[in-house]
Amino acid sequence: MRAIPPDRDLIVFDGTCVFCSGFARFMGRHDTAGRFGFVTAQSDPGRALYERFGLDPDLMETNIVIVDGVAHTKMRAFAAAMKALGWPWAVLAPLGWLPGALSDPLYDLIARNRYRFGRQACPAPSPELRARIID
Repeated sequence: MRAIPPDRDLIVFDGTCVFCSGFARFMGRHDTAGRFGFVTAQSDPGRALYERFGLDPDLMETNIVIVDGVAHTKMRAFAAAMKALGWPWAVLAPLGWLPGALSDPLYDLIARNRYRFGRQACPAPSPELRARIID
């Protein structure tokens, strides 16, 4: 198990969820600066990060996006990731301004039903992306 660099921005995602692993692959393709490292929620470091931020690692109800040492969950995680990518994706960052009372129920509905769309083993990443996965 590699140690998580303390200054590294991270995306913690459910590696068997079609949506979550798709988000990680999207970020890997569009994060041309290599800003983010990736951690599957099922790994020991992923479980530790869920616990560190007061989340149940067995439920994996949200991705965690850590930017500049701040952990974001649910819609705010998506918004923080888009902002970190820069133009043109940063235009989606205002989604993080939505009140949790509006955005969290929608996010939770999708999260609760995410496996209805299938489960997958995370496909083999490119060598460049593999180097950024912390397991």
